[in-house]
Amino acid sequence: MSKFKVNNKYKAVLIGGSAGSFQGVTRILSTIPKDFALPIIMCLHRLKHVRHGFEEALSIKSSKPVTEPCDKESIKKGGVYLAPSNYHMSIELGNTFSLSTEAAINNSRPAIDVTLDTASYAYRQKLVGILLSGANKDGASGMMRIKERGGLTIVQDPEECMIDTMPTAAMSLTTIDYVLRVDQIIEFLLELDQQYR
Repeated sequence: MSKFKVNNKYKAVLIGGSAGSFQGVTRILSTIPKDFALPIIMCLHRLKHVRHGFEEALSIKSSKPVTEPCDKESIKKGGVYLAPSNYHMSIELGNTFSLSTEAAINNSRPAIDVTLDTASYAYRQKLVGILLSGANKDGASGMMRIKERGGLTIVQDPEECMIDTMPTAAMSLTTIDYVLRVDQIIEFLLELDQQYR
């Protein structure tokens, strides 16, 4: 009997994180199967002047290639995408990425809120949003938007986080569906993937 309410209605998984999230992200990426059905879209805070190395570091740990999308690039099933350094990354209704250099939000570019909010508008109830460890409140309002539009929300258990500000802020702003440790997030994703077999 599953402990999660999973089905095959979802179209994308979006992961946001900041300080302390790298280890959790790499554990997730190293564990998911190579043929994981849904696209995984990541918006992670990173040094804006360091354009190379982060993507490569994730790819080394990942079971699937990690790519930084170009503006207007289509989102493909099973793809793993990372928001490029110093760009906001939005999801458009045509299932494509949009990149911009508008002002930083929550002192961040890419801002997790931008990606979550636009993804929640594009995918509505067909989005899974996951928010990991982080040192500011970026992502909290985006998780609220996902919840308002019928999507599924997950935050990393604050007790496990290196810095719990990000998931705690989301929990204070909206009702989160699941508060999970990284191992449980992986378990959720594996169960979700089984719905597409």
